Amino acid sequence: MSGHSKWSTIKRQKGIKDAARGSLFTKLGNMIAIAARSGSDPETNFSLRLAIDKARASNMPMANIQRSIDRGSGKTGVEQIQELLYEGYGPGGVAILVESSHGQH
Repeated sequence: MSGHSKWSTIKRQKGIKDAARGSLFTKLGNMIAIAARSGSDPETNFSLRLAIDKARASNMPMANIQRSIDRGSGKTGVEQIQELLYEGYGPGGVAILVESSHGQH
């Protein structure tokens, strides 16, 4: 038997799963906020609809989804997220594309 406390093992595993889930929710929330910049109605904004569907498939709560839509559409006025694309060339003439999301106050 490894270890003496079953609760200690469960607590450690739960902490790891919660951290991974939080990271996923952050990425999905940013994706929703970026898509919401083009319109906050999922019926007319196809990229927002896809982002919401992906978030729902990952069991993201509806309150978090709505908060991300509000943040992206500018209703909260707290922070704007911008999507950036950097292009460059590496050794041997290899093209490099870097996509990034950047928060702005």
